[in-house]
Amino acid sequence: MTYQEAIDYIEDYTWSTTKLGLERTRELLRRLGDPQKDLKFVHVAGSNGKGSTCAMLSSVLREAGYKTGLYTSPHVLCFEERLQVNGRYILREDLADVTERVKAEADAMEDHPSQFELVTAIGMLYFQEQSCDIVVLEVGMGGALDSTNVIDAPEVAIITNIGLEHTEFLGNTLEEIALTKGGIIKPGCDVVCYNSAPEVVSVIRQLSAVWKANFRLVDFDSVTPVAHDLSGETFTWNGLSLNVPLLGDYQLHNAATALTAVTALRERGWTIPEEAVVTGLKKTRWPARFEVLGKEPLFLLDGGHNPQCAEVVAENLTKYLGEEKLVILTGVLADKDYQAMLQSVLPHGKQFLCVTPDSPRALGALDLRDVLRGLGCSADAYEDIPSAVHAALQTGEPVLAFGSLYMAGDVRSAYYKEKKTAQRKFCTNARRMLTDEQRAEYSAELSRKLTTLPEVQNAQVIFSYMAMQDEVDLMVFHEWAAREGKTLAYPISMENGHMEAYTLGVEEVWSYGKYGIQEPNPEHSILRDPADFDVILVPCVGFDEDGGRIGHGAGYYDRYIDRAPDATRVCIAFEAQKLPKVVEEDTDMPMDYVVTEKQVLKF
Repeated sequence: MTYQEAIDYIEDYTWSTTKLGLERTRELLRRLGDPQKDLKFVHVAGSNGKGSTCAMLSSVLREAGYKTGLYTSPHVLCFEERLQVNGRYILREDLADVTERVKAEADAMEDHPSQFELVTAIGMLYFQEQSCDIVVLEVGMGGALDSTNVIDAPEVAIITNIGLEHTEFLGNTLEEIALTKGGIIKPGCDVVCYNSAPEVVSVIRQLSAVWKANFRLVDFDSVTPVAHDLSGETFTWNGLSLNVPLLGDYQLHNAATALTAVTALRERGWTIPEEAVVTGLKKTRWPARFEVLGKEPLFLLDGGHNPQCAEVVAENLTKYLGEEKLVILTGVLADKDYQAMLQSVLPHGKQFLCVTPDSPRALGALDLRDVLRGLGCSADAYEDIPSAVHAALQTGEPVLAFGSLYMAGDVRSAYYKEKKTAQRKFCTNARRMLTDEQRAEYSAELSRKLTTLPEVQNAQVIFSYMAMQDEVDLMVFHEWAAREGKTLAYPISMENGHMEAYTLGVEEVWSYGKYGIQEPNPEHSILRDPADFDVILVPCVGFDEDGGRIGHGAGYYDRYIDRAPDATRVCIAFEAQKLPKVVEEDTDMPMDYVVTEKQVLKF
């Protein structure tokens, strides 16, 4: 099964066929050997703030040294977002492999699982095979009858803010919805409850007593705001100074919820040092929630899709930008109360760029343009999202993209493509401005610096590369490695978009690959497993001093080095290729070092 076949199979069983209940998930997992029973969980239910709370907590646990799984939905950029281990999305080949095995069992069932049930089973099997120490597990809808509730008692059950939602499934009152969401509480777990409506807190407290679970009400007063700007919220918690790069007052309440869960986990024996809390919160990433994609110009992205979300966006605009007007790129669904949504943000917009979200329920861009013009706004319609993003960036004005989660992924992709194209052009030109003599001199000096790295000196097998035109030439390094008895392997870019690595055989035979780069001839070389490598040397187009890196755009290296998580990753570049700040995406693989002819940066 290929990656695309896996996605097609999963999407064949749509959300519209979802039926609440645990029987199908239990049967499917039983057929797979009950992988969930080998795992420990923090289970998170609620109406609002689930995702942010999960993201913060998983980041803290990761920094504490635990191999941490994260299961969330829906996705913004790509399906793989839903299944993460230590902050890395599931690899496409792993998704295909696990899905193929789940499919064999699911297709044998008389009552076929729904889409979400399939994904839950895929996640449980993947997290088990990755030997996760703990999994932060977000409920899809509700709690008691959500497919994630097949697990035994979690370490901690978190109930975030609860509101009236999905009333046709969950109940018509806050008490009824709280009772449903509180269904994740099980005997012996700890319970962390967001301090929301009194009737909600009362229900969760009662359920905790019934199941003899230790109840904890989140104390919002334990979090004291200190400062805020577009880099995030700074606050204190129990005397500890913290920063989270998520924007909005409500994120302080979500942080208090995650931190209360940290306290509960500590008391259950989990070792979570203060430094892990500080660093974990600071590294938290959660896309499309008043997210700053870039600052030159300011570009904000929010996937809010109802009037309540729009009100929060408007509050944040006032909080962070005051009276400043923005270019607003917007698209909405026709079945939402988009008139109320627009009214919230109208005072902040100087110009509106209208698009059609990727949904059969979308309101057309032309219709949205007419609505906005009827409200007295300057508005234009665009054929697609990339053209609207390009137009927004060309204005040089601050931008807000908002209106539907269905367009958030496309906006993100278009923004990154636009900005990375500009950065690649700048860095490529800077590299090409060097003379042949400079490139040779700098390459030799860089090679010498590379040999001083302890990881390189101690390495047995090194993944390197042969330079393309204008790149750093590592021949001096290769000669040193040969003298030191080290084994070198080189990449081959395959037709399927992946890369493989080969060590030259006894007869050293080279070929020229699809990009005109010298590569080992596979017929005369030895295929290497990514696990073989102690060090991977990665060429780049540009870098920054924070360890950010921008590649050539095909993504070969990112896909390959993701398969070798234990190797030391060293980015190679000329100093001329340095940028003030690389535009980074969630899927970009971080580097351990950047080495140029002038400096060695370690991260």
